[in-house]
Amino acid sequence: MGLFDDLNRFLENRLEEFLRNNPHLELEALLEQLRGQEQDTLRLIADLQLQEKRSQDEILSTAQEIQKWHIRVEKAKASNRQDLVAAAQEREAALLREGNQRWGQMQGLKERIAQSKELLRKIQVRRQEVQVKATEAQSVRAKAQTQQRIETNGWSNQTSNSNTNFDDLEEKFRRWETQDELEQMKRNIGK
Repeated sequence: MGLFDDLNRFLENRLEEFLRNNPHLELEALLEQLRGQEQDTLRLIADLQLQEKRSQDEILSTAQEIQKWHIRVEKAKASNRQDLVAAAQEREAALLREGNQRWGQMQGLKERIAQSKELLRKIQVRRQEVQVKATEAQSVRAKAQTQQRIETNGWSNQTSNSNTNFDDLEEKFRRWETQDELEQMKRNIGK
């Protein structure tokens, strides 16, 4: 395991160093991570809302059962059926406990939904902040590249102008050297 831990640590260090040297990529990676967190949070909220809807349906169903058993308790009391009254009251009490438990679960789901929505809002704000920084970094990078191109093109133009000037100078020297050689030959022939 030590070798894998060392390799993992080495790769993480190299990645961190690379991202430090390329801050625009670090911002892009952070943006991607925030987008993922935003999607995960949206899925969580949707799942929690679905659970809340199921919980509400279960509470409604339990309330209807409680109402049914309450009516039965009253009927048994009116008919003076004490054997049924006690059993019906126990069933009604059990359903009330179940309803209270489900109500508590639904309240917990509502809290989790609220917390998830707040988390989503924070993630979206953070993503917008990072997006602004990424856009600024990209703008700075584009300006730097444009400036570098201008400087490089300026150097190239100067070089090509210089080459043109050197070519003219080269031509002048060749003519002068050729003229000088001709005159030298004339002098040698004249001797």
